[in-house]
Amino acid sequence: MKNNPRVCVVGSINMDMVTTTDKVPEQGETVLGESFTTYPGGKGANQAIAAARLGAEVVMVGAVGDDAFGKSLKERFRNEGANDEAIITVPHESTGVATIILSDGDNRIIVAPGANKYVTPEMVKDKQEMILSCDIILMQFEIPMETIEYTVELAYKHGIPVVINPAPYNKVLENVVEKATFITPNESEHSAMKQSIDTSAIRKKIIETRGEQGVAFTLADGEEKTISSFQAKVKDTTGAGDTFNGAFVTEYAKEKDIEKAIEFANAAASLAVEKIGAQEGMPVRAEVIKRMKTR
Repeated sequence: MKNNPRVCVVGSINMDMVTTTDKVPEQGETVLGESFTTYPGGKGANQAIAAARLGAEVVMVGAVGDDAFGKSLKERFRNEGANDEAIITVPHESTGVATIILSDGDNRIIVAPGANKYVTPEMVKDKQEMILSCDIILMQFEIPMETIEYTVELAYKHGIPVVINPAPYNKVLENVVEKATFITPNESEHSAMKQSIDTSAIRKKIIETRGEQGVAFTLADGEEKTISSFQAKVKDTTGAGDTFNGAFVTEYAKEKDIEKAIEFANAAASLAVEKIGAQEGMPVRAEVIKRMKTR
């Protein structure tokens, strides 16, 4: 068991611009919102921050624009104790932005990738030494697919476990799922995956998050299991999946036990939804341990 696992996150870094409203506008309609706030975001950054708060030594591989958002987001990583040396600043490019409409505890999101387009296979190759020093690698689908493919191949070659969170959903390449250690779709993402690949052949790799219904997965011996979610007072679901993934890779790298890692990640996600903002509600380890004791 590792005390402080080294987690590498290869992924997106965004600034989230969040508007809360009682009513989501129809097409062509204008409504008055309640509030507007900016929060650090991006699925890659969110998952990296979650892992850092839960005790992992985090290496973030990503890109920001040469703008005020980029500077503040890099500073955010340093403040959270995550290594930002593998985050490049792209000249004459904007930092990625997510526009989020939050209403009645649910959300609608539009992402403009900006500098995230520059998280390329060449960049991963350039940061290879830092990446290969880690115990586990986590990726999402807010960066180019060829980068995901290249990184999975690299990790597979060097025997490093890789977790793929296929969100926002894009067609999954067969060689990616074959060489990934785990894939963590939600229900709709898993359903979309089934349209392009035979997921029954990789069912032992799939960890399906189902929100309030918990998490479904298959053990190495073929037994199908579901671990229930923890009760939570939901305010904002934005960061739940990212918290789950950051928590899961941290605990899996630490314990190498899928059931313990999912239980831990479920508890972390239940805490995350109780505050507004993807990163704002992400818990520290002591809070997760306390929540786990409520079973």
